[in-house]
Amino acid sequence: MAPAVAGDSPDVGRAGACDDGGVAPPTVLIVDDHADFRTFARSLLEAAGFEVVGVAEDGASALAAARAAKPGLVLLDVQLPDVDGFGVCEQLALEEAPPVVVLTSSRSRSMYRGRLAASSARGFIAKAELSGPALAAFVDGA
Repeated sequence: MAPAVAGDSPDVGRAGACDDGGVAPPTVLIVDDHADFRTFARSLLEAAGFEVVGVAEDGASALAAARAAKPGLVLLDVQLPDVDGFGVCEQLALEEAPPVVVLTSSRSRSMYRGRLAASSARGFIAKAELSGPALAAFVDGA
């Protein structure tokens, strides 16, 4: 039997709108104490193809949500009301299958340079620079 060619069917050789090449979208947990930012980040990341599997507003709920949802990536605010993002990051690193952690803040990277270098976080994105491609670069760079 001859292989199908583009002229045989309008669907041969053309990927459908839902064809993702067999790769599941990255799953994300968003951790931030500001509801408006959680809503913004969720919309932005879902539009970029990420699957948001949960949100949390503080360190304790972040750890519980990460253990329950087992996301591939955690977008984690540095400044949380109970424990800072660096502390949460280190606790997540102890999990059996730790997620990729990308820290975020309304402050610039230079504010955290030393702590970022010493942390197990994959990277940092300023909140003003958050985008799907910027976050995906940390997952793709695994």
